[in-house]
Amino acid sequence: MRQTAGGTRWIYGLYLALLIWAPVPLGSNRPWAWAVLALWVLLLALGWLVGRIRGKYSHPAMLDDARPMLWCGLYWLCYVWLQLLPLPIGILQTLSPEAARWHLAAAAPGALYAAPLTLDRYATLEAACKSTAYIAFFALSLILLRDRGRIRSAAYVLITSGVLQALYGVLSRFQNLEHVATGTFANRNHYAAYLVMCLSVGIGVMIANLSGAQSRSWGHFFRDLIQWIITPKMALRLGLVVTVVALVLTRSRMGNISFFVSLMSAGGIGLLLAKRATKSMVVLLVSLVAVDVFLVGAYFGTERVIERIAQTSTQSEDRGEVAAWTLNMWKDYPVFGSGLGSFPVVYPRYAGQKSWWTYTHAHNDYLEFGAETGAIGLSLLALMVSMSLAAAVRAQYLRRDPLMRGLSFAAIMGITALMLHSFVDFGLQIPANALTFMLLLAFAWISLYHESADS
Repeated sequence: MRQTAGGTRWIYGLYLALLIWAPVPLGSNRPWAWAVLALWVLLLALGWLVGRIRGKYSHPAMLDDARPMLWCGLYWLCYVWLQLLPLPIGILQTLSPEAARWHLAAAAPGALYAAPLTLDRYATLEAACKSTAYIAFFALSLILLRDRGRIRSAAYVLITSGVLQALYGVLSRFQNLEHVATGTFANRNHYAAYLVMCLSVGIGVMIANLSGAQSRSWGHFFRDLIQWIITPKMALRLGLVVTVVALVLTRSRMGNISFFVSLMSAGGIGLLLAKRATKSMVVLLVSLVAVDVFLVGAYFGTERVIERIAQTSTQSEDRGEVAAWTLNMWKDYPVFGSGLGSFPVVYPRYAGQKSWWTYTHAHNDYLEFGAETGAIGLSLLALMVSMSLAAAVRAQYLRRDPLMRGLSFAAIMGITALMLHSFVDFGLQIPANALTFMLLLAFAWISLYHESADS
């Protein structure tokens, strides 16, 4: 059964509006802002579900194709919500002795009969609501992006959001030369991570727009290149240049490193797995590096980013110590964790008086998720990301459709970039970035399974 044309048009319109809205209120990293984001997603999902029950909407095949990812996401949600479930104290002592010890210490003698795995019920409840919204958004992406027009529109809306964020960041930076670019985010590193994900999609769309025809000579190639320059595609390229300028002006070390490393990695995978690498694709990748690094970067401050990288030392950065203390925290809650979102409450017990600054996050998503959700939770997250990355790489090898290849390139580059950035920051704790990352994961599955005219 095929869905009636335009049946989900209102849901899709609000879905696109959410992509623009999510980064605006400080990356949605405030209680009211993430509540709006989560409610927005869940209402859209509920709207589709009610329509599906009433027979107005069909069941898209993409949901069946991405079933492994959806099941893994469902297991993750069940696991996080179960962290809130009160367990008999004897069972809790078996599953998580340290959690039981702290619950008993906080209760009156003999008054505690049951307690949850989490040490911060309210924070875990908040995190569980966010996780539910993210998984629902992933499913909505598979449901709504069911034709080529919608896929392109979603990609262009995200690119537009990135360009608008970049313009705002650049203009704000030039109004106050003493500050770095942060856009509408509170933190430049989170802003940089968002820009890199938008750049990944932009570059993927540019690759999708390249002609697959082989030029008979370099003369024909340069003629085609000039024709490309005077088309609207050049506006996309200029938008990406502006976004790179903003990325450089953030002075974010890992933001810039992750961009170039992920670009080279995705480009290498694309060229290696391509049935035939066209001259246009090779020149595009080379121009992205040459223009953005040597021309744009040299004028707008790449050398300052390099200086920051060179000057980084253990004396000026205490993130290594924070990581070590977080690892000690994880050792006390190895399997089930201390509760998703409980880091700000539990971590000070391990830092003690050694840390002069109170950290609300570990500046390492892997260690923070490991300490909060244990080996089980971290394994589920790793499985979701690795399955999606494998789907994107497989699409690069199997698909010949330019749009699907561009989409898989975007997924590979964006996923790789944020995974690199997560070693030194907590970008996945920012709702706008987490939501955009879920779209990249959805792009990976769409690029592999979406029906198209592959030859």
